[in-house]
Amino acid sequence: MKIVSIVGARPNFIKLAPIHSSIREIAEHTIIHTGQHYDYNLFKIFFSELSIPFPDYDLEVGSETASRQIAQMIDKLDDIFTKNKFDLAIVYGDTNSTLAGAITANKSEIKLAHVESGLRSFDKNMPEEINRTITDHLSDFLFAPTDNAVINLKRENIGGKTYNTGDISVEIIEKVKIHNKSKILEKLDLQSLEYILLTMHRAENTNITENLLTLIYTLEKLKEYKIIFPIHPRTLSFLKKNSLLEKIEELPNVQIIDPLGYLDFICLMKNSSKIITDSGGIQKEAFLLKVPCITIRKNTEWIETVEYGGNLLTGLDPDKIIHAVKNWIPIKSNEKFLGNGKTSETIKEIIYQNLKGN
Repeated sequence: MKIVSIVGARPNFIKLAPIHSSIREIAEHTIIHTGQHYDYNLFKIFFSELSIPFPDYDLEVGSETASRQIAQMIDKLDDIFTKNKFDLAIVYGDTNSTLAGAITANKSEIKLAHVESGLRSFDKNMPEEINRTITDHLSDFLFAPTDNAVINLKRENIGGKTYNTGDISVEIIEKVKIHNKSKILEKLDLQSLEYILLTMHRAENTNITENLLTLIYTLEKLKEYKIIFPIHPRTLSFLKKNSLLEKIEELPNVQIIDPLGYLDFICLMKNSSKIITDSGGIQKEAFLLKVPCITIRKNTEWIETVEYGGNLLTGLDPDKIIHAVKNWIPIKSNEKFLGNGKTSETIKEIIYQNLKGN
């Protein structure tokens, strides 16, 4: 059996790790990196830390407009798919690499599996929402992380086979919590719970000057709180382009740092007092780590994190963010809506049972 995984960004790499460990027991597993994230801390360090073999193919697509990036990925993936008779292609999450892999597999008549299917924010202005919705409609096997994700797929009359496998992050987080030997707190001279962790990378926040000015204003009003800001390359580029980087660097309470590897980042998350983010994955990881999460979006695909009290949606409203930082006390829920931590094994068995006769 020949299976190929298409990945290209931090969230894809993380989900790939346990899947690779499981399915290599039943199949020859080829890994294709599209090059969507090419910075060392967004690519190679994840592979080394998570014990994933370096990709068999690196498409080196790099930074482009979304349309050009996806088009280049499809073109290069088509060459690889034509030369290899894969039985199954696996895509992960909701990135441009996910969509490119899904389209190419469909046009190459290769069966397609989608890990983390069925998530919906119901906001079609989000590129990620379009990516995951189209991918789900092209998929033969849909591995949904929650009951709510299964409901979303049924509502859309998805044609593929849907399975509630639980979420892959449960087993990743548990493994990292046990084996993490990160020294990032010592490196940054931080004490547990003395800082807030900030991330912001989504286009609707980082590509609009007014939104970045709102963030800077909010950080200035939180001057009594130490804020650690691992800065995404896209965010850094836009800040520089609009002469806004110095405005953040001048804030004495904000420490900008380079992007981090997964182990260091999980350590920073686990020891922060609260997290401010626009990342879907971080909302989920924060819930698993029981760290209060303030989401600077108006909606979320991980609605359960809000319903069970661990996540608060504020948008970029300064008053709401400041109030949440200063006054919000979240509910520390033991709800296990993300599954039992056996997702990769469940996915392996489903794939084997469906493809063993091919």
